[in-house]
Amino acid sequence: MSGLSRRNLFKATAAAGAGAVVLPGTAMAGSVAMDGGDPAAGYLDDAESKGAKGPRAKLTGRIVRPNDPGYEEASLGWDELFVHYPLVIVYVQETQDVVNALTWARQNNVALRVRAGGHSLEGWSNVDNGLVIDVSELKSSHIDSDRRIAKVGAGLNQGEAVAALGEQDFAATTGTEASVGLAGATLGGGFGFLTRYLGMACDSLIGAEIVVPSGVDGAKVLEVDEKHHSDLLWALRGAGNGNFGIVTSLTYKVAPLKEVAYLTATWAGLGDLQGVFDAWQSTAPYVDNRLGTQLEVHKPEILFFAVLADGTEAQARKLVEPILSVGNPEVTIQTGAWADIYAGFQVPTAVEPANWKFFSQFTRKPFPKKAISIIGEFMNDAPTDDSNFFTQAFGGAVQNKPAGGTSFPHRDALFYSEPGAGWGTRGEPDSGDALTPTAQAWIAEFSQALRPYVDGAYVNVPNIGMQEWERAYWGRNFARLRRVKAKYDPHNVFQYEQSIPPATPC
Repeated sequence: MSGLSRRNLFKATAAAGAGAVVLPGTAMAGSVAMDGGDPAAGYLDDAESKGAKGPRAKLTGRIVRPNDPGYEEASLGWDELFVHYPLVIVYVQETQDVVNALTWARQNNVALRVRAGGHSLEGWSNVDNGLVIDVSELKSSHIDSDRRIAKVGAGLNQGEAVAALGEQDFAATTGTEASVGLAGATLGGGFGFLTRYLGMACDSLIGAEIVVPSGVDGAKVLEVDEKHHSDLLWALRGAGNGNFGIVTSLTYKVAPLKEVAYLTATWAGLGDLQGVFDAWQSTAPYVDNRLGTQLEVHKPEILFFAVLADGTEAQARKLVEPILSVGNPEVTIQTGAWADIYAGFQVPTAVEPANWKFFSQFTRKPFPKKAISIIGEFMNDAPTDDSNFFTQAFGGAVQNKPAGGTSFPHRDALFYSEPGAGWGTRGEPDSGDALTPTAQAWIAEFSQALRPYVDGAYVNVPNIGMQEWERAYWGRNFARLRRVKAKYDPHNVFQYEQSIPPATPC
């Protein structure tokens, strides 16, 4: 992609305040002219003339505009494959800032997106020439150790949440990457090493504060739990990312966890792939629920990771012995506090590839030899060594729904998996452009080759262009989700490429 044709064009139109603006609730686009160097000023000055029904809204919080220092960094997400230039970014400091921002966007017919950790894997938490409401600076945390309940701000990332809970020897399910936003991971389902032990991340969610549209052009705050707006709590547990409102805090039930055993194994090359993968899928979804495992297949090696909650090194090794008995892997094992172990296996974002493309899928029957062979064939032809085939074992507590249920539908899966391609140098614009067509073709062909053996998709790892994505993400729950949407966001203010539309009135 050309730097001149895309990056500079969108940056220029954002700075000038002119460009295509999607009107919330419609598919129309219009041209909006604005004054001078303050993109927000023209809208604010004209709010009353555009038919605002309530008091004229003003943006509050830490506001970043195209001409401000730090705009380039603020407008860039984790996946640098997607480049957007918003009209204004609001880093909210309190819930009222969210109310003001949502009201402002509605009064001025400005497209909006919600962002937490910036890891939206199709770039959908950002938007050209629109408003980005960023909750990443809502970092509060309060833990009631007697009741085993934690209330945290929506700006915590997973690493911060693990660390905060770990200080009091508590834990909840999170994904494995620390820099991913806790809210985003939880609201889409959320799984990681503790999933088989504690259930999905969304299963621990017992309450939330959320800002939703109100009236013609306003906004209001709702406190959601099992007794208040329980239908919305159900929807947030698996479909809450940018569909119904803006979550500002989350309340979790947490579990005591002092120590884990952490085991890693590495096989050089892919010669043992058939044996390792078959042993893993025959073992990992069925063993002691305290054991969570991941298998990653890279071009130069196979990596296996296991976490045993409240277990010893000897117990961990025994549980995975069928896997370790294949070939001659290099094995390491240690015990320690979960927060320390979690921090220890993180890879700094700065050394990760700039560009990523994934394809999510679930498996309900073990892969036959043909499917495993397909993995080996594609990984041998991977565009980079950072590209991989990633799996996470399900089973155990995943099959147990919390009180009130959840909109996450994939509880009967044996495991989750995704082929992923990573390329380009972080911080260097357009560094991966030459490899982009090859990487995207590889991931598309890889995912298509596995289609006979997989089903469904994970909304936190969206598959752009997928047919019947509604069923793939939410199965039979989609019709109910549309009814919840119609109740809390009837004008479809919160919309993006694969968002949930409100149900049509009968």
